[in-house]
Amino acid sequence: MKLEVIFKNDDLVAYNKPSGLLSIPDRYNDTIPCLYHEAAKHFDKLFVVHRLDKDTSGVICFARNEESHKYISGLFEGRDVEKYYLAIVHGRPIKQSGSIVAPIAEHPNHKGRMSIQKKGRFAHTDYEVLDKWNGFSLLKLRIHTGRTHQIRVHLQHLGHPIVGDPFYGNGSSLLLSTIKKKFKLSENEEAERPLISRLALHATKLVMKSAAGERIEIEAPLPKDMAVTIKQLNKWAAPQ
Repeated sequence: MKLEVIFKNDDLVAYNKPSGLLSIPDRYNDTIPCLYHEAAKHFDKLFVVHRLDKDTSGVICFARNEESHKYISGLFEGRDVEKYYLAIVHGRPIKQSGSIVAPIAEHPNHKGRMSIQKKGRFAHTDYEVLDKWNGFSLLKLRIHTGRTHQIRVHLQHLGHPIVGDPFYGNGSSLLLSTIKKKFKLSENEEAERPLISRLALHATKLVMKSAAGERIEIEAPLPKDMAVTIKQLNKWAAPQ
């Protein structure tokens, strides 16, 4: 498996995780491929400090020694790491920017899912609309807490679930025929291939300070499927 290293020093290494790959070993079946196992093949020691959902792509980092593991874990636990994401969502938010502060807990009826509940854990997400199209928007998000499925649950709560989200949206792939009028398949195609067929959420940037006080900013380029989708939305779904 070829993995993209986007930052490395003596204390940490960061990858641009592809969608569909677990961050850490599955608790019930550790034979399922995961980023940690693949990355550990190239380092003497590697320590987990945070994680991303399987279907979310983007920045994820690991500590390379026990001292940095303790320090970086402390930054995440103390909310001293800036965590930014990009998401393609359904609809167009009324406000250009805003904050979603709504507590999250396990869904009472659906195992593995989360929901907004009064007795849930405090959760805070900021959003900014970067672009709008007919039926869709591109949002920049910053999470101040790290609850399970936080962005996905908060955007559903806002009324703008993420494209391709099977839990908190309709789970449907985004097709060119959805946004392009008079779309026709080419003669050699039997079925239309989706522009994007997974959760359209990407962890784009982490910002933190090293133990020496230096600013560390790690960015993950957009994966091809999200970049292509944005390009096609700009071409065919621009507001009239």
